[in-house]
Amino acid sequence: MRNIAKYEVNDIYDPTISLIHAWDRIRVPIIAPLLKCAVYICISMSVMLFLERVYMAIVIACVKCLGKKRYTKYQLDAIKDDLEKNKNYPKVLIQIPMFNEKEVYKLSIGAVAGLSWPSDRLIVQVLDDSTNEVLRTMVEIECRRWAEKGVNIKYETRNNRNGYKAGALRDGLKKDYAEDCEFVIIFDADFQPEEDFLWRTIPYLLTNPELGLVQARWKFVNADECLMTRLQEMSLDYHFSVEQEVGSSTCSFFGFNGTAGVWRMRALNDAGGWKDRTTVEDMDLAVRASLKGWKFLFVGDLAVKNELPSTFKAYRYQQHRWSCGPANLFRKMLKEIIMCERVSIWKKWHVIYAFFFVRKIIAHWVTFFFYCIVIPATILVPEVHLPRLLAIYLPAGITILNAASTLRSIHLLVFWILFENVMSLHRSKAAIIGLLEANRVNEWVVTEKLGNTMKQKYTKAPKRPRSRIGERVQILELLVGLYLLHCAIYNILFGQNHFFIYLLLQAGAFFIVGLGYVGTFVPN
Repeated sequence: MRNIAKYEVNDIYDPTISLIHAWDRIRVPIIAPLLKCAVYICISMSVMLFLERVYMAIVIACVKCLGKKRYTKYQLDAIKDDLEKNKNYPKVLIQIPMFNEKEVYKLSIGAVAGLSWPSDRLIVQVLDDSTNEVLRTMVEIECRRWAEKGVNIKYETRNNRNGYKAGALRDGLKKDYAEDCEFVIIFDADFQPEEDFLWRTIPYLLTNPELGLVQARWKFVNADECLMTRLQEMSLDYHFSVEQEVGSSTCSFFGFNGTAGVWRMRALNDAGGWKDRTTVEDMDLAVRASLKGWKFLFVGDLAVKNELPSTFKAYRYQQHRWSCGPANLFRKMLKEIIMCERVSIWKKWHVIYAFFFVRKIIAHWVTFFFYCIVIPATILVPEVHLPRLLAIYLPAGITILNAASTLRSIHLLVFWILFENVMSLHRSKAAIIGLLEANRVNEWVVTEKLGNTMKQKYTKAPKRPRSRIGERVQILELLVGLYLLHCAIYNILFGQNHFFIYLLLQAGAFFIVGLGYVGTFVPN
């Protein structure tokens, strides 16, 4: 009798057994149906993403095989020769917005000051919103130095940061000397255009009045700085080589990248100018201009040097802005796009479905919820069967189509997959914040640039600097890592496949990022 009573007490008070019994009671009637529903939703989104990637791959294959990228149909050399012969140079304004850019301001100002164009037809405008008075003085001195060399450069400041970058650009266009400029070019503070940039962009706009924007691609000067920058390069190369090229080739629309682009002033004003209602003022302007009927041209063989964020903190803030802003803009402009009568149904479909819904929302959600939450959960709920085709081959196809743009980093494919899955946590959260207009929806943190400081300060491998635990440790990443580790252990003990290999690798990636061991470490 005593033994029976002892077992009954253990059955009642043992927390592990109680949890197991509770899990068994809710798994089949509650968890399994919900998980099946989540699987079907994720599969649908995954198929949508896969078909979008295949469509873009087909377009790019046709463009390359036929050798007919859109910008090649314009006779650029003939236009340049005619321009030099007639000497009818348009007046161009170049804007360089900056905010506390101590490490890079000389690079951008020097590169822009060296651009080839008649000096009396070119105005360089430095828009300095820096809060550091000493730094403001340094930037102003740099502008004076170039002015003494004959460069028509204007140094402009504000007493506030209203509208952030969009506000600075908007206020800069209100200056009297900017009124008669036909074209305006924006370069962020870390961008360094080549001397012939204007000669390789402006002529397109001169003979094609329907063009409102000419966009160049980016070239990353610090891509080899660390593993994180190499992985960023893989993602951004796909964006430029595929997404921008497809948009330019099919419907003359793509998202303005906010820098290294030439706007026709008339198109910018026709679209309503710069607005600061979201954190992606560049994309906002591009969509509004497109709805007014303006066409865009992407010049894929013209690259402008710039810098990738090499610290994880800077990259995380950047990705939040790049993911939250488009989702919020989608919410604000959906009705306007649908009701627009000036563009075709095909273009509306491309903007709403492909550009916004699939690339800016579905891509993030599929990567995180399907690959990091739902698929691992099917291991804990054996009642939900997930076909191998959908769990392995479909994601593999999407990954290969993404990674094919950067063949020099193809050996880093596994690291890229794991890192992108980790970053999808932040991107998915940011997209939800943007759609719901929740807190942080308008958070603007300028991406930190290091310029040449890494080369100047580090002649030897630096020791890892001490930092506060709260600044380095990412709780969400650690929680997801623990969840994946639990699923991996369960699969090892009770599973009949080798899915635990992926789960252990992915859990390790979440732990590494969660503990702050990613990117470069810069001492204060």
